[in-house]
Amino acid sequence: MARRLREHLGRRGVFLLVLGLGKTCWGIGFIVSPVADPAGLDLLTQVCSPRHWAWLWIAAGLTMLVCAWLRVGRDWAGFAVALVPPTTWATAYTVAVISGEYPRGGFVAIWYLTSHVGVILWAAAVPEHSVPPEPRARRGKGA
Repeated sequence: MARRLREHLGRRGVFLLVLGLGKTCWGIGFIVSPVADPAGLDLLTQVCSPRHWAWLWIAAGLTMLVCAWLRVGRDWAGFAVALVPPTTWATAYTVAVISGEYPRGGFVAIWYLTSHVGVILWAAAVPEHSVPPEPRARRGKGA
């Protein structure tokens, strides 16, 4: 059953499924165990609480979970939505560095931009079947 599921989803679908589940859980974590004043996220917490920002992660994650089941080419929304939460967080941390509020935020922003945004962009660009098929044996040649 797992093999059939993986075949149906393909590599892109599996990526969206795993990352979507992770983003959804990350958002739920902000609701279940809220952080009153997270370091480096003042840009966001001036607008609303981390509990409210959690819904950005949850909505992105659930959208990715739905898009995981779509055919290649129709799954683009899952990849586009996947970029929103980590880009938002990276922007907040970058502003925190520039303002002097959270000097460590530059490293956190780079982490979000590379391990989240960069990986998502890479996965979105990888074709479903990037491994070339094995060459066929020519008739009359070989055994």
